[in-house]
Amino acid sequence: MKRIILASILTFAATFSVHAADIVDTAVGAGKFTTLATALKAAGLVETLKGKGPFTVFAPTDAAFAKIPKADLEALLKDKAKLTAVLTYHVVAGKVMAADVKAGKVKTVQGASFTVTTAGGVKVDGANVTATDIIADNGVIHVIDTVIIPK
Repeated sequence: MKRIILASILTFAATFSVHAADIVDTAVGAGKFTTLATALKAAGLVETLKGKGPFTVFAPTDAAFAKIPKADLEALLKDKAKLTAVLTYHVVAGKVMAADVKAGKVKTVQGASFTVTTAGGVKVDGANVTATDIIADNGVIHVIDTVIIPK
């Protein structure tokens, strides 16, 4: 009888346990990062962002990618080296929560640094941060309204 009760409790707990997804699956599940997911696949970065991490990703929405002229976006998606540079410019090593963000230069995985400003809302190279602290099991996502391009 004790075994049956214990087995029932363990089955119930397993059924309702929540497993956070990695950064890629979390972004895809949100439904507003389709272009980002396509770009990650084209650049061969999906497995990297599914890796151990932790990573902080400043993720541009589909609307952010829509600001790029269609021909320019199509050209970017076909240029793997440039696409990889742009996408890795949106990634910071480590898990940086919104409460930890400070104004100044931040080094990206791409190698260059972007500028964070906090006056009048948080901005990353001029892109507005519109949502923060979307937790994934290998890092965190902050949503931005513009694709940022390395200088």
